[in-house]
Amino acid sequence: MTTVPVSMTDVRELVDGALRAAVGRLDPRTYRVAAYHLGWTDTEGHPRTAPAGKALRPALALLSARAAGAPQESALPGAVAVELVHAFSLLHDDIMDGDRIRRHRPAAWTVYGEPAAILAGDALLALAGEVLLEAPGQGSARAARALAVATRRLIAGQSLDLDFETRQHISLEECQSMAADKTAALLECSCSIGAVLDGAPEPLADALASFGADLGAAFQLVDDLLGIWGDSATTGKPTLSDLRSRKMSLPVVAALNSGTPASELLAELYARPEPPDEDELAETARLVEMGGGKAWAEAEAGRRVECAADHLAEAGLPDAVRNEFLHIADFVTCRDH
Repeated sequence: MTTVPVSMTDVRELVDGALRAAVGRLDPRTYRVAAYHLGWTDTEGHPRTAPAGKALRPALALLSARAAGAPQESALPGAVAVELVHAFSLLHDDIMDGDRIRRHRPAAWTVYGEPAAILAGDALLALAGEVLLEAPGQGSARAARALAVATRRLIAGQSLDLDFETRQHISLEECQSMAADKTAALLECSCSIGAVLDGAPEPLADALASFGADLGAAFQLVDDLLGIWGDSATTGKPTLSDLRSRKMSLPVVAALNSGTPASELLAELYARPEPPDEDELAETARLVEMGGGKAWAEAEAGRRVECAADHLAEAGLPDAVRNEFLHIADFVTCRDH
């Protein structure tokens, strides 16, 4: 298992205070939901000490400032903003998917109700723009626009993902396009926003964004693999969770489009109207693997990380910064949660 990159272990200390200050602007009712969702409090609003999330996006934002030759602290508004958008997306995603567990405990909407969770997500999204527009320096408006575009793409990807739930035939290209918007767009923005805030030239910002796009593609592939074959004790989600909801994830769609005998049997299982039992879930996972979905997703994740590394080579970054980006990429593809 790849160790957690230093940039990710240190980032919480740097970002946490600014993130809490931003969320502290919310009204008490909305704050209560947001604080619970972010892991800061329990259901009664009491402070809680628990392992924090991966902080991947804030870490990338801070690192991108260093890529532009600026101190990482200059990217704090960007780091906070991308984390707020990420939190917004998870709040709404849990409601739309009906997921009742988030990070080993009840999802916010199951505790406070759907309306309160929706409003909390809306508020976090508004805060993200507010924080960026208040950032000092010449790049704040450019960064705010980049985050707005990433958020629009994220929403488009989520919309397409919901559309997949009513369709029986989805091409692998469509599924990859959905993932590029739903997941990769925000990572693409995270990898460049610190540099953008510093007023970095377009070629550097574009190279960092391209790294983020490929990293985001790899991230989603690994996430989909964990959604089927991950250990619930580490993922925080029920075993075979994506298959229970018959999610059209990348490994599943790859297997369905493989033209193999397994793909035909898998299509039959996915078309059944009744919820799958445990035996059917195990058989579904086996068919996805037999149809080549698991092997393809693993190989494609590795390929996209290699593409991401190529973009860094083009950017001409300092060795220490480039190596930290690559360490994060390795962590993303080797993680177990």
